[in-house]
Amino acid sequence: MTITAAQALGFAVALGVGLLVGVERERRKGVGPDRAVAGVRTFTIAALLGAACATVDGDWLVAAATLGVALLTAAAYRRARAGDPGLTTEIALILMPPLGALAMRAPALAAGLGVAVAILLAARDVMHDFVRGALSEREIADGLALGAAALIVLPLMPDAGIGPWAAFNPRVVWTIVVLVMAVGAVGHVALRALGPRTGLPLAGLVSGFVSSTATIGAMGVRAAREPAIARPAIAAAVLSTVATVAQLALVLTALDRATLRTLAPSLVGAGLAALAYGAVFTLRALAAPAGGDTATGRAFEPRAAVALALVVAAVLFGAAALNDLYGARGALVAAAIAGLVDAHAAAASVATLAADGKLPADAAALAILAGFTANTAAKLVVAFAAGGARFAGAIAPGLALVAAAAWAGFFLAPRLAPWL
Repeated sequence: MTITAAQALGFAVALGVGLLVGVERERRKGVGPDRAVAGVRTFTIAALLGAACATVDGDWLVAAATLGVALLTAAAYRRARAGDPGLTTEIALILMPPLGALAMRAPALAAGLGVAVAILLAARDVMHDFVRGALSEREIADGLALGAAALIVLPLMPDAGIGPWAAFNPRVVWTIVVLVMAVGAVGHVALRALGPRTGLPLAGLVSGFVSSTATIGAMGVRAAREPAIARPAIAAAVLSTVATVAQLALVLTALDRATLRTLAPSLVGAGLAALAYGAVFTLRALAAPAGGDTATGRAFEPRAAVALALVVAAVLFGAAALNDLYGARGALVAAAIAGLVDAHAAAASVATLAADGKLPADAAALAILAGFTANTAAKLVVAFAAGGARFAGAIAPGLALVAAAAWAGFFLAPRLAPWL
């Protein structure tokens, strides 16, 4: 029998996976009568057994080999369970024959899974310490809620427009819920891991990709409650505006390139202004004395995520209705109203209409700027209500500069068109 190149690659991958996992287990195997049931040789042979069975007789022989390894492993575990009640090594050994068989059919996938198994085995102490010492019960519950939303609910959502004008897409709306929850979790981890001086600005930047207005409100409350971390909170609020501009660019890139080209000077100007103003307060935050509490409660607020998704759904519906009734002027009003809550929602709805050919690029750009300006005004109101006059006064010049730069870019766009 002549071995093919694909078979040679499969056996090589099976050998490598067995050696990789086996070497890691050998380091923890121990010595003497109480040593673990398997080491580098056993794991390697088990992986090669699966590869050989897959080559000779396919799935049935692989299943029989896996069952045989499982029975031998169970017998060895029963004899040695008094010393080590864990099952990690045993489960990893039973996995080797299927992985070896997979290497004959999909070597890249088998290699990746083998590396993942080795990493999980090697990171035992780090993972145990993190789960037991670093995570709270509330954070674990939030993680499970995020997993359920992304892996259980999202695939069940229909991916089709329903209702009047087909403006409501359940999967799109629920995707926004998942993204809001995920971004909130990332910000929470940054705060926990890096502390207020670095964690808060980073959390503000990340959270701005979901809702800069909500981020400014949260940071205002924190700054009023804990004056010691006012500077990091202000930096976080300003950097959330950087994220708003970046998010607008990403939305337009994904939905309508014509509107993106029209708004490119506005986005560049607003982005540079936000970066410059944000950099000033970030440097001040880093220079401020350490202080404040890094405990932030929940990783995210599911109600806030659902509320933002409903805002997007309402904006899509309202913009489609007004555009149908009044044309471009109706979309402009809808975008401005939506911008009072969230600029991303206004941009997404208007760009969708433009991509469908229901709105010219110039009218879409004007509507998005109207929503962006309304959102800036809402941010100032929220900042004053949440953090007081001092907090609002610190971010007001930056917000005004960003809005002015956006409109300046819009009016300069015709002159800059040859370079776009």
